[in-house]
Amino acid sequence: MTPRLRLLLPPLLALVLAACAPAGSPSPSAESSSAASPSASAAVYPLSLTDDAGRAVSLAAEPTRIVSLAPSNTEIVCAVGACDRLVGVTDADDYPAEVSQVDKVVIAAQVDVEKVVAADPELILAAGNELTPSTVITRLADLGYPVLVLYPESLAELYADIELVGRALDATTQAADAVSDMRARAQAVAEAVATAERPRTFYEVAVYQGTIYTAGADSFLASLLSIAGADPITGDSLTTAIQLEDLVAADPQLILLGDAAYDASITAESVAARDGWQGMTAVLDGRVLVVPEDPVITRPGPRIIDGLEALARAIHPELFE
Repeated sequence: MTPRLRLLLPPLLALVLAACAPAGSPSPSAESSSAASPSASAAVYPLSLTDDAGRAVSLAAEPTRIVSLAPSNTEIVCAVGACDRLVGVTDADDYPAEVSQVDKVVIAAQVDVEKVVAADPELILAAGNELTPSTVITRLADLGYPVLVLYPESLAELYADIELVGRALDATTQAADAVSDMRARAQAVAEAVATAERPRTFYEVAVYQGTIYTAGADSFLASLLSIAGADPITGDSLTTAIQLEDLVAADPQLILLGDAAYDASITAESVAARDGWQGMTAVLDGRVLVVPEDPVITRPGPRIIDGLEALARAIHPELFE
Protein backbone atom coordinates (compact mmCIF):
# COMPACT_ATOMS: atom_id res chain seq x y z
CA MET A 1 0.00 0.00 0.00
CA THR A 2 1.32 3.45 -0.90
CA PRO A 3 2.14 6.00 1.84
CA ARG A 4 -0.64 8.26 0.58
CA LEU A 5 -3.20 5.48 0.77
CA ARG A 6 -2.06 4.60 4.28
CA LEU A 7 -2.81 8.21 5.22
CA LEU A 8 -6.22 8.10 3.58
CA LEU A 9 -7.55 4.77 4.78
CA PRO A 10 -8.69 3.74 8.26
CA PRO A 11 -8.04 1.86 10.42
CA LEU A 12 -4.33 1.83 9.61
CA LEU A 13 -3.85 5.56 10.09
CA ALA A 14 -7.42 6.81 9.59
CA LEU A 15 -8.50 9.44 7.14
CA VAL A 16 -6.70 12.68 6.41
CA LEU A 17 -10.11 14.11 5.65
CA ALA A 18 -12.60 12.38 7.88
CA ALA A 19 -16.17 12.72 8.99
CA CYS A 20 -17.67 16.18 9.28
CA ALA A 21 -21.17 17.56 9.05
CA PRO A 22 -23.03 15.98 6.11
CA ALA A 23 -22.32 17.80 2.88
CA GLY A 24 -25.98 18.60 2.39
CA SER A 25 -26.63 20.10 5.82
CA PRO A 26 -26.30 22.84 6.69
CA SER A 27 -26.08 24.67 3.36
CA PRO A 28 -22.73 24.32 1.54
CA SER A 29 -21.81 27.91 2.39
CA ALA A 30 -22.49 27.58 6.11
CA GLU A 31 -18.96 26.63 7.15
CA SER A 32 -17.35 29.33 5.06
CA SER A 33 -19.66 32.10 6.23
CA SER A 34 -19.67 31.48 9.97
CA ALA A 35 -19.05 34.28 12.42
CA ALA A 36 -15.88 36.31 12.21
CA SER A 37 -12.89 35.35 14.31
CA PRO A 38 -12.70 36.82 17.81
CA SER A 39 -10.57 39.90 18.32
CA ALA A 40 -6.89 39.14 18.71
CA SER A 41 -5.33 39.65 22.11
CA ALA A 42 -1.93 38.89 23.59
CA ALA A 43 -1.54 35.46 25.17
CA VAL A 44 -0.92 35.29 28.89
CA TYR A 45 1.29 32.45 30.09
CA PRO A 46 1.02 29.99 31.68
CA LEU A 47 -1.67 29.19 29.14
CA SER A 48 -4.16 26.33 29.20
CA LEU A 49 -5.64 25.08 25.93
CA THR A 50 -7.97 22.26 24.90
CA ASP A 51 -7.01 20.35 21.76
CA ASP A 52 -9.12 18.44 19.24
CA ALA A 53 -8.82 15.25 21.29
CA GLY A 54 -10.36 17.04 24.28
CA ARG A 55 -7.03 17.06 26.12
CA ALA A 56 -5.99 19.93 28.38
CA VAL A 57 -2.57 21.21 27.35
CA SER A 58 -0.61 23.69 29.47
CA LEU A 59 2.13 25.96 28.15
CA ALA A 60 4.40 27.52 30.75
CA ALA A 61 5.74 30.14 28.33
CA GLU A 62 5.51 31.15 24.69
CA PRO A 63 6.92 28.23 22.65
CA THR A 64 10.00 29.07 20.61
CA ARG A 65 10.87 25.49 19.58
CA ILE A 66 8.09 23.59 17.80
CA VAL A 67 7.96 20.05 16.45
CA SER A 68 5.24 19.29 13.90
CA LEU A 69 4.22 15.69 13.30
CA ALA A 70 2.03 16.39 10.25
CA PRO A 71 2.49 18.53 7.11
CA SER A 72 -0.83 20.27 7.71
CA ASN A 73 0.31 21.34 11.17
CA THR A 74 3.57 22.65 9.72
CA GLU A 75 1.64 24.78 7.25
CA ILE A 76 -0.52 26.18 10.04
CA VAL A 77 2.58 27.17 12.02
CA CYS A 78 3.98 28.96 8.98
CA ALA A 79 0.64 30.62 8.20
CA VAL A 80 0.72 32.34 11.59
CA GLY A 81 4.26 33.57 10.99
CA ALA A 82 6.17 31.09 13.13
CA CYS A 83 8.06 29.02 10.54
CA ASP A 84 11.36 30.03 12.13
CA ARG A 85 10.35 28.27 15.36
CA LEU A 86 10.10 24.82 13.75
CA VAL A 87 12.82 22.43 14.90
CA GLY A 88 11.29 19.16 13.68
CA VAL A 89 8.94 18.19 10.83
CA THR A 90 8.05 15.15 8.69
CA ASP A 91 9.74 13.91 5.55
CA ALA A 92 6.47 14.63 3.72
CA ASP A 93 6.64 18.36 4.47
CA ASP A 94 7.02 20.29 1.24
CA TYR A 95 5.51 23.70 1.92
CA PRO A 96 6.66 26.36 2.39
CA ALA A 97 10.06 25.73 0.82
CA GLU A 98 12.07 26.66 3.91
CA VAL A 99 10.74 23.70 5.91
CA SER A 100 12.90 21.40 3.76
CA GLN A 101 15.84 22.57 5.86
CA VAL A 102 14.24 21.56 9.17
CA ASP A 103 15.28 18.28 10.81
CA LYS A 104 13.00 15.34 10.03
CA VAL A 105 11.50 13.60 13.04
CA VAL A 106 8.81 11.62 11.17
CA ILE A 107 10.16 9.34 8.47
CA ALA A 108 7.96 7.14 6.27
CA ALA A 109 4.99 8.04 8.51
CA GLN A 110 6.82 6.74 11.61
CA VAL A 111 7.53 9.10 14.50
CA ASP A 112 11.13 8.81 15.72
CA VAL A 113 10.68 9.65 19.39
CA GLU A 114 14.44 9.92 19.95
CA LYS A 115 14.68 12.56 17.22
CA VAL A 116 11.75 14.43 18.74
CA VAL A 117 13.48 14.45 22.12
CA ALA A 118 16.75 15.56 20.52
CA ALA A 119 14.94 18.55 18.99
CA ASP A 120 14.19 19.78 22.53
CA PRO A 121 10.68 21.06 21.67
CA GLU A 122 8.63 23.40 23.80
CA LEU A 123 5.47 22.42 21.88
CA ILE A 124 4.62 19.36 19.78
CA LEU A 125 1.78 19.51 17.26
CA ALA A 126 0.36 16.04 16.60
CA ALA A 127 -2.40 14.80 14.30
CA GLY A 128 -5.50 13.08 15.64
CA ASN A 129 -7.42 9.91 14.86
CA GLU A 130 -4.23 7.80 14.91
CA LEU A 131 -2.48 9.78 12.17
CA THR A 132 -0.07 10.33 15.02
CA PRO A 133 -0.45 7.09 17.00
CA SER A 134 -2.04 7.64 20.40
CA THR A 135 0.73 5.57 21.95
CA VAL A 136 3.27 8.08 20.65
CA ILE A 137 1.21 11.02 21.90
CA THR A 138 0.97 9.42 25.34
CA ARG A 139 4.68 8.65 25.42
CA LEU A 140 5.67 12.21 24.50
CA ALA A 141 3.22 13.67 27.01
CA ASP A 142 4.56 11.33 29.71
CA LEU A 143 8.05 12.65 28.94
CA GLY A 144 6.78 16.08 29.91
CA TYR A 145 6.27 17.66 26.49
CA PRO A 146 3.12 19.67 25.79
CA VAL A 147 1.43 17.87 22.88
CA LEU A 148 -1.39 19.65 21.07
CA VAL A 149 -3.48 17.30 18.91
CA LEU A 150 -5.07 18.83 15.81
CA TYR A 151 -7.75 16.97 13.85
CA PRO A 152 -10.18 19.30 12.07
CA GLU A 153 -13.22 17.59 10.60
CA SER A 154 -14.67 20.57 8.72
CA LEU A 155 -13.64 23.96 7.42
CA ALA A 156 -15.04 25.55 10.57
CA GLU A 157 -12.87 23.28 12.72
CA LEU A 158 -9.83 24.02 10.57
CA TYR A 159 -10.38 27.73 11.15
CA ALA A 160 -10.63 27.02 14.88
CA ASP A 161 -7.38 25.01 14.81
CA ILE A 162 -5.50 27.85 13.12
CA GLU A 163 -6.77 30.18 15.82
CA LEU A 164 -5.82 27.62 18.49
CA VAL A 165 -2.24 27.46 17.21
CA GLY A 166 -2.24 31.25 17.05
CA ARG A 167 -3.17 31.43 20.73
CA ALA A 168 -0.54 28.85 21.66
CA LEU A 169 2.18 30.83 19.87
CA ASP A 170 0.98 34.32 20.84
CA ALA A 171 0.26 34.93 17.18
CA THR A 172 -3.45 35.62 17.39
CA THR A 173 -3.38 38.55 14.99
CA GLN A 174 -1.64 36.51 12.29
CA ALA A 175 -4.05 33.61 12.86
CA ALA A 176 -7.08 35.89 12.67
CA ASP A 177 -5.82 37.40 9.42
CA ALA A 178 -5.22 33.96 7.89
CA VAL A 179 -8.68 32.74 8.88
CA SER A 180 -10.36 35.89 7.65
CA ASP A 181 -8.79 35.47 4.23
CA MET A 182 -9.75 31.78 4.10
CA ARG A 183 -13.35 32.51 5.07
CA ALA A 184 -13.70 35.21 2.44
CA ARG A 185 -12.30 33.00 -0.32
CA ALA A 186 -14.46 30.03 0.69
CA GLN A 187 -17.55 32.20 0.77
CA ALA A 188 -16.72 33.60 -2.67
CA VAL A 189 -16.63 30.04 -4.04
CA ALA A 190 -19.93 29.13 -2.40
CA GLU A 191 -21.61 32.25 -3.78
CA ALA A 192 -20.21 31.70 -7.28
CA VAL A 193 -21.71 28.20 -7.55
CA ALA A 194 -24.87 28.82 -5.53
CA THR A 195 -27.30 28.75 -8.46
CA ALA A 196 -25.41 26.35 -10.72
CA GLU A 197 -26.57 22.82 -11.44
CA ARG A 198 -24.68 20.26 -9.37
CA PRO A 199 -23.15 17.47 -11.45
CA ARG A 200 -22.94 14.02 -9.92
CA THR A 201 -19.22 13.97 -9.16
CA PHE A 202 -16.93 11.07 -8.33
CA TYR A 203 -13.57 11.99 -6.79
CA GLU A 204 -11.07 9.17 -7.14
CA VAL A 205 -8.80 8.96 -4.13
CA ALA A 206 -7.26 5.66 -5.21
CA VAL A 207 -7.86 2.35 -6.91
CA TYR A 208 -5.89 -0.26 -4.98
CA GLN A 209 -5.94 -4.00 -5.54
CA GLY A 210 -9.30 -3.74 -7.25
CA THR A 211 -10.93 -1.60 -4.55
CA ILE A 212 -12.12 1.89 -5.45
CA TYR A 213 -11.68 4.62 -2.83
CA THR A 214 -13.41 7.98 -2.90
CA ALA A 215 -14.80 10.60 -0.54
CA GLY A 216 -16.39 8.89 2.42
CA ALA A 217 -20.01 9.57 3.27
CA ASP A 218 -20.18 12.66 5.50
CA SER A 219 -16.46 13.34 4.97
CA PHE A 220 -14.45 16.53 4.83
CA LEU A 221 -13.70 15.80 1.16
CA ALA A 222 -17.38 15.31 0.36
CA SER A 223 -18.09 18.59 2.14
CA LEU A 224 -15.50 20.42 0.01
CA LEU A 225 -17.00 18.96 -3.17
CA SER A 226 -20.43 20.15 -2.09
CA ILE A 227 -19.20 23.66 -1.28
CA ALA A 228 -17.49 23.70 -4.71
CA GLY A 229 -20.80 23.02 -6.43
CA ALA A 230 -20.91 19.25 -6.87
CA ASP A 231 -23.32 16.51 -5.90
CA PRO A 232 -20.65 14.16 -4.49
CA ILE A 233 -20.85 10.42 -5.02
CA THR A 234 -19.57 8.95 -1.76
CA GLY A 235 -18.27 5.65 -0.48
CA ASP A 236 -18.52 3.89 2.83
CA SER A 237 -18.20 6.29 5.76
CA LEU A 238 -15.53 4.14 7.44
CA THR A 239 -13.45 2.66 4.63
CA THR A 240 -14.32 5.25 1.92
CA ALA A 241 -14.57 2.32 -0.53
CA ILE A 242 -17.28 2.15 -3.17
CA GLN A 243 -18.30 -0.92 -5.13
CA LEU A 244 -18.03 -0.67 -8.91
CA GLU A 245 -21.69 -1.60 -9.34
CA ASP A 246 -22.68 1.22 -6.98
CA LEU A 247 -20.51 3.67 -8.88
CA VAL A 248 -22.03 2.56 -12.18
CA ALA A 249 -25.51 2.94 -10.70
CA ALA A 250 -24.65 6.45 -9.46
CA ASP A 251 -23.52 7.25 -13.03
CA PRO A 252 -21.13 10.16 -12.43
CA GLN A 253 -21.40 13.12 -14.78
CA LEU A 254 -17.88 14.20 -13.76
CA ILE A 255 -14.92 12.12 -12.62
CA LEU A 256 -12.04 13.87 -10.85
CA LEU A 257 -8.80 11.90 -10.61
CA GLY A 258 -7.05 12.95 -7.42
CA ASP A 259 -4.71 9.97 -7.54
CA ALA A 260 -3.44 11.08 -10.96
CA ALA A 261 -1.48 13.80 -9.16
CA TYR A 262 0.87 11.03 -7.99
CA ASP A 263 0.71 8.56 -10.87
CA ALA A 264 1.07 9.77 -14.46
CA SER A 265 -0.33 6.49 -15.78
CA ILE A 266 -3.78 7.44 -14.47
CA THR A 267 -5.43 9.39 -17.27
CA ALA A 268 -8.83 9.92 -18.82
CA GLU A 269 -7.89 7.32 -21.42
CA SER A 270 -6.84 4.73 -18.84
CA VAL A 271 -10.09 5.26 -16.94
CA ALA A 272 -12.12 4.80 -20.13
CA ALA A 273 -10.33 1.50 -20.69
CA ARG A 274 -11.31 0.05 -17.30
CA ASP A 275 -13.82 -2.78 -17.30
CA GLY A 276 -17.26 -1.49 -16.40
CA TRP A 277 -16.42 2.21 -16.66
CA GLN A 278 -17.07 2.74 -20.37
CA GLY A 279 -20.80 3.46 -20.08
CA MET A 280 -20.59 6.13 -17.38
CA THR A 281 -21.87 9.53 -18.49
CA ALA A 282 -18.62 11.24 -17.48
CA VAL A 283 -16.61 8.89 -19.67
CA LEU A 284 -18.98 9.18 -22.63
CA ASP A 285 -19.00 12.98 -22.37
CA GLY A 286 -15.24 13.30 -21.89
CA ARG A 287 -15.62 14.70 -18.38
CA VAL A 288 -12.77 12.78 -16.73
CA LEU A 289 -10.23 15.23 -15.35
CA VAL A 290 -6.85 14.98 -13.66
CA VAL A 291 -6.69 16.97 -10.40
CA PRO A 292 -3.07 18.05 -9.84
CA GLU A 293 -4.16 20.02 -6.76
CA ASP A 294 -4.96 16.85 -4.77
CA PRO A 295 -2.10 17.47 -2.28
CA VAL A 296 -3.78 20.64 -1.03
CA ILE A 297 -7.32 19.27 -1.38
CA THR A 298 -6.50 16.38 0.97
CA ARG A 299 -4.23 18.25 3.40
CA PRO A 300 -6.27 20.03 6.11
CA GLY A 301 -4.15 23.16 6.34
CA PRO A 302 -4.42 26.79 5.24
CA ARG A 303 -3.94 25.94 1.55
CA ILE A 304 -7.09 23.82 1.50
CA ILE A 305 -8.85 26.91 0.14
CA ASP A 306 -6.57 26.66 -2.90
CA GLY A 307 -7.91 23.12 -3.21
CA LEU A 308 -11.51 24.28 -2.83
CA GLU A 309 -11.03 26.86 -5.57
CA ALA A 310 -9.42 24.22 -7.82
CA LEU A 311 -12.38 21.91 -7.27
CA ALA A 312 -14.82 24.67 -8.15
CA ARG A 313 -12.93 25.45 -11.36
CA ALA A 314 -12.94 21.77 -12.33
CA ILE A 315 -16.64 21.30 -11.55
CA HIS A 316 -17.84 24.58 -13.03
CA PRO A 317 -15.25 25.85 -15.50
CA GLU A 318 -17.88 28.06 -17.12
CA LEU A 319 -18.09 30.13 -13.93
CA PHE A 320 -14.35 30.71 -13.57
CA GLU A 321 -13.23 31.58 -17.10
